[in-house]
Amino acid sequence: MQATLRTHHLFRPSPCWIARHNGFEINSTSNRVQACLASDYSNRKATPMRERKMLVILGTGWGSYSVFKTINKKLYDVMVVSPRNHFLFTPLLASTTVGTLEFRSVIEPVRNAGFRESDHFHLSHATGLDAKKQELFCTSVINPDLKYSIPYDKLVIGVGALTNTFGVPGVAENAFFLKEIADARRIRTRILSNFELALQPNIDPAEASRLLHVVIVGGGPTGVEFGAELYDFIEQDVARLYKKQQSQVKVTLVESNKILSSFDTRLQSYAEKKLTERKGFEMIQSSVVDVTATTVRLKNDMVIPCGLVVWSTGLAPRDFTASLDFPKNKMGQILTDHYLRVKDEPSGNIFALGDCGDIEDMSLPCTAQVAEREGRFLSEFFISGCNEKKCPPFSFKSMGMLAYIGRYEALTDTPQMKIKGVPSWFLWRSAYLTRLGSWRLRMQVPLDWLKTLLFGRDISRLE
Repeated sequence: MQATLRTHHLFRPSPCWIARHNGFEINSTSNRVQACLASDYSNRKATPMRERKMLVILGTGWGSYSVFKTINKKLYDVMVVSPRNHFLFTPLLASTTVGTLEFRSVIEPVRNAGFRESDHFHLSHATGLDAKKQELFCTSVINPDLKYSIPYDKLVIGVGALTNTFGVPGVAENAFFLKEIADARRIRTRILSNFELALQPNIDPAEASRLLHVVIVGGGPTGVEFGAELYDFIEQDVARLYKKQQSQVKVTLVESNKILSSFDTRLQSYAEKKLTERKGFEMIQSSVVDVTATTVRLKNDMVIPCGLVVWSTGLAPRDFTASLDFPKNKMGQILTDHYLRVKDEPSGNIFALGDCGDIEDMSLPCTAQVAEREGRFLSEFFISGCNEKKCPPFSFKSMGMLAYIGRYEALTDTPQMKIKGVPSWFLWRSAYLTRLGSWRLRMQVPLDWLKTLLFGRDISRLE
C-alpha cells in the first residue's frame, strides 16, 4: 500500500479508498466506516465532473435483470442492490425440486453480466427510501448490523413479491413455498427425508403413508408443474429405488377454482383429464383453512394427513414495498403510469416493474414474460433520456404460455396455436432452452436432462 502511494505520488486517496483497498472487514460495524461509505457515495453523486447519472436497480429478478442487461452503461452509472447475487430462471425451478435439473443449472451469477465497477453490486436488503433526498437505505445480508445509504438519480424498484398465505393459520410455519432456489432445496430435502424415514424399522404404516403424501395447494403453473415433476420422479425413480413404497405415494392437488385458469379451456380440460387419470394423484376443488406440521384441513372439514405441503397461491407485497408511501392497488402493488413511473411521485425518477408494480388502467399478469419486457422498455426509455416524444408508452402483447404436465407432455397456448401432449413438450423444452440467460446454462441444462434420462435423478440427501 505504501509503495503504491509513493509510486503514484500525484494520486490523493480518500479515506474511503484507503479503507476499501486495505480490505476492511464486511462485518465491521464501525460508525466511521459506515459514515465513510455514505460520504463516498454522496461525493460521487455530487461531483460536477460526473457525467453519468446514478441508476440504482433493486432486485435481480426478470424485470431488474433485464434493465441491467440492456441498459447503456456508458450513459448510466448502474448500481444493483439485491439480497441474492444471481438471476433465477424461474420456469425451470420446479425441475430442481426432484433432481431433474441441478440447482446451479438454473441460476446465473449477476456479476457475470458485467459491472463497470466491482463495488456496484450490493448483497443487501433495501429497507427504506427518502424520495425527497433521493436516497435509498440498505442493510447488508451478510451482516445485518451494517447499514448504509445510497444516493440515486433514478431508481428502479423490481423487488418482486412473496407467496400470499391469505392469512391461513399455520401456512407460514408449516408449508413450503417455491419462489427461490433455497425453497427448492428445502422441498428436495424434505421429499428425500420422508422417503428414507418411511423405510426405517418400527415406523407405523399409517405414519409411513402420511410421510409419503404430498399436498400441493394452488393449481396455477407453479403448482401443476411441481406436481408434474413429482409424478415423473415417482414413476421413473421411486419405482426403481423405493419399490415397496411406490404404491403408498400419494399426491393431492387442492385448488379452489380451475387449474391453469389462464390457459385455453380445452387445454385446461386436457390437463385436468391427464392429472386425474394418474394413479395416486388426486385433485380436490376446495380451499385450505388450516395447516399443521402433519395435516391440512379443508373448508369442507376434510383433514388430509401429509408429510409435505407446497403452497403456491397468489402474491403478496414484500415488506419494503408495503413500507413505501406510494399509491398501490388492492394487491399491494405500486401503481405506475404507462412509462412505469410511480404515480404521484413528484420527481418522476422512481420506477416500478415486475410483480411489485402495476400499470394503472392496464393490469398485466405477474409473469416472467411481462417483467422481462418491462425491463427492456425501461432501458429504452432511459436511453432516450426519458423523452416521451422519442419513446412511446409501454404496451404488451403476450407471446403465449407454456406448462409442463408430466410424462413428457405439456401445454402450449399462444395466439397462433394451441398444442398439447408430446409435441408441446418438445416445444416447451426448446423454448426454455433458448431463453436461458447464458451459454453456460444452455450447455448445463441439456446435460442434466440427458443424465436424468440415462441414469435417473440424483437422490443424494445433502443436509
